[in-house]
Amino acid sequence: MIALVFGVIFKLWDSVYGVVKSLPLFPQAGQLTYGMWFMAGPVAFLLIRKPGVALLASLAAANVSSLLGSSWGQETIVYGFVQGLAAELIFAGFRYRKHGLVLAGFAGILSAVGSFLVDLGYGYANYETWVLVLKYGLRVASAFVFAGIFAYLIVRAVEATGVTKLIRPISKEDIASLDQ
Repeated sequence: MIALVFGVIFKLWDSVYGVVKSLPLFPQAGQLTYGMWFMAGPVAFLLIRKPGVALLASLAAANVSSLLGSSWGQETIVYGFVQGLAAELIFAGFRYRKHGLVLAGFAGILSAVGSFLVDLGYGYANYETWVLVLKYGLRVASAFVFAGIFAYLIVRAVEATGVTKLIRPISKEDIASLDQ
């Protein structure tokens, strides 16, 4: 469900990115919105907290976006896989025991690094050094804001509804309270 929602959002976000990119501010302004495409994995992990969920959510959201007619077609699926894998590596590095704003932000940043590597493969990063630093520096900042701050705030709002109790296994405290 998370992937479906984000897949639709990603498709709609193509238009936002296109508008910001075409503004006369500066040619790389669209990178300020790029972090939205890194959110599916961190949101899924912060909600479900299971190994593999960040990769699965990112890849599935990319597939939905692609099926809905993403501007980048099937390349979207490659990006979704690499970005989800990058986020998954961060969560795995902490043995899936940590979850929070900073960790989600770092997952977003590593997703941005992954997107840079895919950009290199597709030839989208053939710029002078100063443009690369500007473009990917803005993408990294956007990644932390969207995949870190916004993802964390969304998950906190969802947790406040009590819905997450239905998708997470019970804790040791829950088990102990049953014995009383």
